[in-house]
Amino acid sequence: MFKKITYVIALTFFVTSCADTFSSVKRGLTGSKKDSTDEFLVKKKDPLILPPDYENLPTPDERSAAIEEFSIFEENLEISIENDSSTSSSVEDSILKKIRSK
Repeated sequence: MFKKITYVIALTFFVTSCADTFSSVKRGLTGSKKDSTDEFLVKKKDPLILPPDYENLPTPDERSAAIEEFSIFEENLEISIENDSSTSSSVEDSILKKIRSK
């Protein structure tokens, strides 16, 4: 009799230690499913729409014109940088002369 009570208490202890509450033990032993949302439910999405400025997309001709304009801008920028570097070196020289004279 004492062995049966010990086995029942040990079994109860092991079963309850693996679960949060007695209701979770009941669900596990009976095999009932947990009431939750269906993770395989497909969510309906809105239909695709065109962007608002779809009519104003650039044509290939406009792209080549933009590339030409960009290359002209780069050339002008390189020329202006070269001109600035020569003037900055003379300014730099004059500053160095003033520092050395003091």
